[in-house]
Amino acid sequence: MKDLSALLAGLLFGLGLTVAQMTNPQKVLDFLDITRQWDASLALVMGSALVVAAIGYALRFKMRKPFYATGFNLPRRLKVDRSLILGSILFGVGWGMVGLCPGPAVASLVYATQPLLYFIIAMLIGMFVSKRLQSK
Repeated sequence: MKDLSALLAGLLFGLGLTVAQMTNPQKVLDFLDITRQWDASLALVMGSALVVAAIGYALRFKMRKPFYATGFNLPRRLKVDRSLILGSILFGVGWGMVGLCPGPAVASLVYATQPLLYFIIAMLIGMFVSKRLQSK
């Protein structure tokens, strides 16, 4: 049942990203470029995501534990440090350059375009390097 729940959650997530056009790099770039004719439609998508996340977080306080885990795995590091700031900057620059971030990129794999595959490879290399640097 745990695997089925993960599959359904992934399907809903990918479907939501696709329907909302978060998998369309040009749509994302038009949202991020406020100097031209700004397309604010993705603000509704992000606002909706915040509402859903807030509801889920509030429900967490009413539950002793998740359905398929022994406890909640919440962040323990709450301090804003140099690593968080640098990672946020790198994420934002990458997103702004090509209009893709990890979630929509994975959801877009069905299109299998060459630029997308380059992005996925570079993303995986970046994740590997980051993990190696953090373990030192």
